[in-house]
Amino acid sequence: MLTRGVVTATFIVLAALSAPVNSYAEDDPHGSGGTHCGLYTCEVAVDVTGQAGGQEGGSGGTEESGGGSGSASGDDGKYANVCTYKLADPQPPAGSLDWEGHEPGDGAVYEQSCTRNGGDLTIIRMVWQADPPEQEALDPAVLAQRAVDSMTLLGPDIASPRAAGKYTVGVPMWMWVNQSATTYGPNTASASAGGITVTATAKVSKIVWTMGDGSSVTCNGPGTPYTSSQDMPESPTCGHVYSKTSAGAPSGKFSVTATSTWTINWQGGGQAGQLTEVRQTNVQVAVGEVQVVR
Repeated sequence: MLTRGVVTATFIVLAALSAPVNSYAEDDPHGSGGTHCGLYTCEVAVDVTGQAGGQEGGSGGTEESGGGSGSASGDDGKYANVCTYKLADPQPPAGSLDWEGHEPGDGAVYEQSCTRNGGDLTIIRMVWQADPPEQEALDPAVLAQRAVDSMTLLGPDIASPRAAGKYTVGVPMWMWVNQSATTYGPNTASASAGGITVTATAKVSKIVWTMGDGSSVTCNGPGTPYTSSQDMPESPTCGHVYSKTSAGAPSGKFSVTATSTWTINWQGGGQAGQLTEVRQTNVQVAVGEVQVVR
């Protein structure tokens, strides 16, 4: 026995796509088994074999799957971060599936835009609402973190000490790093959603050097490059003096770790704040003693 059911399918449209073409239902929305589409919804009449008493608009029908609530719900909204609404202008004509069984003047049809998966995906669809929907508030701090996540923030680009260098007990070691947008900053990025744009700027505020001999040095800048014209003074900004050799360390070298703290200032959406990120770089350094030739 063949029975006829009605299935409503909702098509997900990425925000990056161009504006869709309006497609409205025919005078007979069910036709003779064809497919009829609204702006984002298609209603399909199908023949079901061996199922008696089929119910038009059942569990897969317009009423339950059309999104009449206007806000993300169930599986469709499970991963939504925020949804915004814009009144459809012009409104769909009478008989359009976008009215979800209602008539023009009974509520209104809105364009719903929802971000998903932390903002990586935006879904747009048409929904009917009895009353103007409340706009969900998006926390600008969420956009700030999204902007930071889009940056490439790396550990320090260590210029000195060098893995190939030879260093001596009692001789001042000058430490400094190369500066770039990804290793020291400034690094700027923006993120937008729900009509809000947040801009974040990141820059390294300090570098903590763990020297491998049990000591650490905190430098509030990139350090000062050493030049051969200088004698052997200590670095004016970032340096260390080893008091023992690395002979007893694994592989005969000290493991030196430079840990940078990125301070990120952001503003947007009428708010401002600060975030931090931490990155590390490691270098193996050999430290020996002065050899006296007699």
